[in-house]
Amino acid sequence: MKNVLLLKAGDAAHSVRLGVGDYEHWFVESLAPGGCRFDILHVHRGARLPDSAAGYDAVMMTGSPASVTQPEPWMERAAEFMLGAAAHGVPVLGVCFGHQLLAHAHGARVVRNHHGREIGTVEVSLSEEGRQDPLFDGLPERFVVQATHEDIVEQAPTGANVLAGNANTPVQALAFGPLIRGVQFHPEVHPAAMRALILARAEKLEVEARARGHGCGERVPRLLAGIAPSPAGQRILRNFVERFT
Repeated sequence: MKNVLLLKAGDAAHSVRLGVGDYEHWFVESLAPGGCRFDILHVHRGARLPDSAAGYDAVMMTGSPASVTQPEPWMERAAEFMLGAAAHGVPVLGVCFGHQLLAHAHGARVVRNHHGREIGTVEVSLSEEGRQDPLFDGLPERFVVQATHEDIVEQAPTGANVLAGNANTPVQALAFGPLIRGVQFHPEVHPAAMRALILARAEKLEVEARARGHGCGERVPRLLAGIAPSPAGQRILRNFVERFT
């Protein structure tokens, strides 16, 4: 049994929580059947972090509606805790916001993506380093995952390797040394959750589409029709637990 400390960095929209649960539930659904036990800390609500990550096999951080471009004290505390955990031998995985926060803590800039929001089932490609990284063991060079984000890591900070990317977001995954990994996409999100996330943002998505010159009422149906299973996501999470702990 692996003991995982999950740092919850935000809450899903009310309609999403009602239909498919909140962010932490998707991690538990993906990993608990394989032998993971979770402690969940709502760090975005000021939950006190432990003095150390001793006793845990891994630390993970969820996505969030919050933005690293608007830093708050809880973000800095969480980033410091994750870096400290890795320094003491506990592997760390940041997802979406968590990925961006780790990059920020290593000196990278997090910015609003000029390509616009990436949302839905998307394809990413592994770099040469990514093909060799245990996080992606058993996966092809290109695979599909679920994604939803507006911010991106502008470029890899000094000392970090880009493991995956695509045309919208060149930095889709990062390795910060041997024990810290970040992924911009959402390996924990399943198709039903992706559908709920798109529907919860439907009005905003249409406004964004019109601002970019796209036809009215086209974007949301296209995104919904494009949702596909993404077994690579669960494989990535399991690789992290099995290969890094």
